[in-house]
Amino acid sequence: MPDWIEQLDPRFASCVLPNAPLLTLGEGYAWLEGPVWFADANQLLVSDLPNNRILRWTEDSGVSVFRQPSNFANGHSRDRQGRLIGCSHRGRCITRTELDGSVTVLADRFRGKRLNGPNDVVVDSVGAIWFSDPHYGGNTDYEGGKHAAELPPTLYRLDPDGSLAVAADDFTGPNGLCFSPDERLLYVAESGAQFAEHPTRHIRLFNVADGRLHDGRVFHEISPGFADGLRCDQDGRVWSSAADGVHCIEPDGTLIGKILTGSTVANLTFGGRNRCRIFICASHRLMAVYTNVRGAQLP
Repeated sequence: MPDWIEQLDPRFASCVLPNAPLLTLGEGYAWLEGPVWFADANQLLVSDLPNNRILRWTEDSGVSVFRQPSNFANGHSRDRQGRLIGCSHRGRCITRTELDGSVTVLADRFRGKRLNGPNDVVVDSVGAIWFSDPHYGGNTDYEGGKHAAELPPTLYRLDPDGSLAVAADDFTGPNGLCFSPDERLLYVAESGAQFAEHPTRHIRLFNVADGRLHDGRVFHEISPGFADGLRCDQDGRVWSSAADGVHCIEPDGTLIGKILTGSTVANLTFGGRNRCRIFICASHRLMAVYTNVRGAQLP
């Protein structure tokens, strides 16, 4: 296998393609985040967060600017109507880009207090929007602008009727989110307090029933580094960001292999033909590699 594939368990051999190159699609960005694939347009959108813009990548045209300024957009997803759902650090809100290109603010307050700066977001099959709201967006001027937090770090659920509820509030830094293929499980990256000497960092796992979370527990601890963004494939494996690349974790919590990028990975998503290509936000580079798995069929 090439030196950028690290196999730790025989099960990983069937997940990767040694003859498929790990490519750099663009570089020189400030810090990439929030990738989301639009199969109908054959394009990837990704946040260049500190540069206050959303980039577009296509196979034919490469990287271009999709939106600037972006109000310091971070994580993204799509809803069941194909609209872009986004997290804004500076706006401290969740937004929806309508099909005509206009932007609607869906949530910016909880019980009269401003959100901190939503970080990552997923949409389930009934249209509920789940998003993490840590303090990261207001801790520095690099990713949106310092401000005093009005709410504790929280994981929220925004229902289709517009009601906003706490899904879980026992986090110090809720971050990336992804559902299992059957939506019975929700994985949440606990990235810890940003400047703590010994932050709590692991991937947590919750059972999901009737729109509520149950039985929260630790699923896996990433090393080196910590989990930021993560995605599931069709077979329920978790592909997580890490300090050395992308880690592949079996549903039983076993790390079976890595895609080594040579830099810290912030986030990733499946896309491309049959959702078998992983697009990787590798710090200041956008990378991609074809795999032998398919991403779970969720936005």
